[in-house]
Amino acid sequence: MNTLHALACMGALLAAGTFVAAHPDTRKALPAASPIYGVTLPEGYRQWELIAPALEAAPLDEIRAVLGNKTAVDAYRRGAQPFPDGTVLVKLAWKQQASAEFAAATVPGAPTTVQVMVKDSKKYAATGGWGYGRFVDGKPVDEAQHRTCFACHEARAKAHDDVFTRYAP
Repeated sequence: MNTLHALACMGALLAAGTFVAAHPDTRKALPAASPIYGVTLPEGYRQWELIAPALEAAPLDEIRAVLGNKTAVDAYRRGAQPFPDGTVLVKLAWKQQASAEFAAATVPGAPTTVQVMVKDSKKYAATGGWGYGRFVDGKPVDEAQHRTCFACHEARAKAHDDVFTRYAP
C-alpha cells in the first residue's frame, strides 16, 4: 500500500467515525466517584503490581487480590509506614468457586466489588489520610456503605496505617 492510499484509507475511517486517533474522546463521561471521598477507579489499575492475594471466609466467601500503584509497591518494599501520599491500593474481589477442571482448586467466580484506597494526608485528614471507594459493576455503592470504611480500617488496622494487606513478596 502506498502512502497516498494509506492516507485515503485513514481519511475514510475518520469520516466514518471508526478511527480513534491518539486524542481522547472529550465527550466521554467522567468516571463515577464514590460518595463522601470522591474516589474513582484509577485508570490502568488492572496492570498494576500484585501486593497480595487473600481469601475471605464466610459470609463473604471471596477471593481477593490487592494491587498497588508504583508509590504503593515502593512503600511496601521499603517497609515505609505511614504510606506516602500518592499511594493507591485497589482490591479486586470475586466469589469463591470450585474449579470445574481440578476439584481441589478454588477459582474466582462472579466478581463482587472493586475497592480503592487513596492516600492524601491533607484531603483526607479526617479519615487517617485515606479516601475510600467501593464499586460494583464500575459504579460506586451508596453513601451508607462508604461511611463504614474508615471506622472498620481504623478499628482493625490502625497499627498498619489503616491498611489490612501485608506485602507478599
